[in-house]
Amino acid sequence: MNKVGAIVVAAGKGSRMRTAESKQYLELAGKPILVHTLELFERIREVDSIVLVVGEGDVSRCESYKVQYGLDKVTRIVAGGGERQDSVSLGLKALPDDTQWVLVHDGVRPLVSEQQVLACLDKAAVTEAAVLAVPVKDTIKVVNDKGHIVSTPDRKSLWAIQTPQAFRLSLLLQAHQMAGQDGFVGTDDAMLVERTGVTVHVVEGDYYNIKITTPEDLPWAEWIMGSRRGDGSK
Repeated sequence: MNKVGAIVVAAGKGSRMRTAESKQYLELAGKPILVHTLELFERIREVDSIVLVVGEGDVSRCESYKVQYGLDKVTRIVAGGGERQDSVSLGLKALPDDTQWVLVHDGVRPLVSEQQVLACLDKAAVTEAAVLAVPVKDTIKVVNDKGHIVSTPDRKSLWAIQTPQAFRLSLLLQAHQMAGQDGFVGTDDAMLVERTGVTVHVVEGDYYNIKITTPEDLPWAEWIMGSRRGDGSK
């Protein structure tokens, strides 16, 4: 595989965490959540560069993290846009010129395993586009604005999509350009690629790859991290 870049998106405020500090900078096992995420990609040999996208007021703070934690693969730290999609677009433009494959990952998913990242990347190398996901465990209901159940989708066909999501860079650039021209805002990058007509393939991940979003996620993340230390795995 040719040069691989990772875009770590961490520009959100995260109001559901109900803290004054943005969730990505809250401490987890002695370090900011975001640092754990960056260190993961720093360790992966196949990742050549990392572009970090953060809030405009947090660029200098993250520059200091780069030095403090020896994050040598972080080539650029850029300010994000109004929507996540805008932030990813800015990250794409900041990748080194020789990048041919890209991983897009949430800054508040520090617990994805290296093996899962590589499995997603390997799938994309064959198919052009791949995402990590897990089968939905619960019964899902479609509910209208009055709080009434409208329908019950077949659970066997439902998967919860995670990150990283891996793409050929030229394909993802095309998808973002098309979305911008159409005024379309998607909830993830796979949604934009789907609009180009390219099939996005799913790689099964695990339920430990949580997105730290609400207060109850933090102790759960601490437990996951502690259990991995206990059995000697990263």
